[in-house]
Amino acid sequence: MARIKLDENMMESAVFGGAVLGGGGGGWIEEGLQIGRLALELGEPELRTIDEFAEDDTFVTVSLVGAPGAKDKYLKPIHYARSLEMLARGLGKPISAIHTNENGAGTTVNGWLQSVMTGIPLVDFACNGRAHPTGTMGALNLTEVEDYVSHQTAIGGKGDNYLEFAVSGSLGKAASLVRKASVEAGGLVAVARNPVTAAYAKQNGAPGAITQAIGVGEALLGAKGEAAIAAVVDKLGGKVVAAGEVTEFEMETTGGFDVGKVLIDGFEMTFWNEYMTLEKGGERYATFPDLIMTLDAKTARPVVTAALQKGQQLAVIAVPREKLLLSSTMSNKALMQPVEDIIKKPILDYLF
Repeated sequence: MARIKLDENMMESAVFGGAVLGGGGGGWIEEGLQIGRLALELGEPELRTIDEFAEDDTFVTVSLVGAPGAKDKYLKPIHYARSLEMLARGLGKPISAIHTNENGAGTTVNGWLQSVMTGIPLVDFACNGRAHPTGTMGALNLTEVEDYVSHQTAIGGKGDNYLEFAVSGSLGKAASLVRKASVEAGGLVAVARNPVTAAYAKQNGAPGAITQAIGVGEALLGAKGEAAIAAVVDKLGGKVVAAGEVTEFEMETTGGFDVGKVLIDGFEMTFWNEYMTLEKGGERYATFPDLIMTLDAKTARPVVTAALQKGQQLAVIAVPREKLLLSSTMSNKALMQPVEDIIKKPILDYLF
């Protein structure tokens, strides 16, 4: 397959399509557009397919970690490149390609800026084709690899909150410490992490995730209002479950996460950054990693959980997990257990 030279239209489609696939998380549209435009101003980002790389080539994940709703978050483009440079220096070997951890408004374009600044190729791949709350969910099931040592760097914040952090250790401990670093940095950090071979990435992640986001974005931006919402669910094989006013909304930013619930048209959705459950009258309509997402009922603009407000008129869409490009982590029972602990609702019984 030919390499794709990314342009302004593709970038906008990637951000808006990523926002839908973010499922309530994955960063802000405005920030995704800002980073995408900067990447296009500084160079000509090019998307390569995973099949172009040798099986033993080294892939590195670039991501954002933290709570998008945190009031004191501070992240600049230089932080993105700096975290990658720190990791490359620590590895002591060439990085063959970089890729994002997940799809989301801000995360789908993770790596575009780093690629044009460093010359490291950008691959059409994500650790997970939808957004997820924990670092281990975006770690390609490396929790199951015996004695794997995770190398991670994180940078963010300003003033007294500015932080440069590097850690090597078990995947769970490293991910937990990076999450804590995001809190210390004001809520959000740019991260480079978890070198793996291209063969391992292909087996455990989501090849084609970026072009899928671009396709979803093209469907969304190619129509208006209800027609745009219909185009998105048709593209993904989902459905519009509800539409109406936000009558109740609760959110708390704790431990680097946005946690809460929202009521729309009698439907209750819980979220842990991303939407986790969708139910009404005791009936479960969707359960993470099914995709649950809210869009403005009039404009079809995706609305992330951190932007929810009472009185908004929103449409709720749901896409079965079978229709998504998902990591092997989404079938790992141990990685799903924390969801129940956070949202206080059953998850595992609906998945396994």
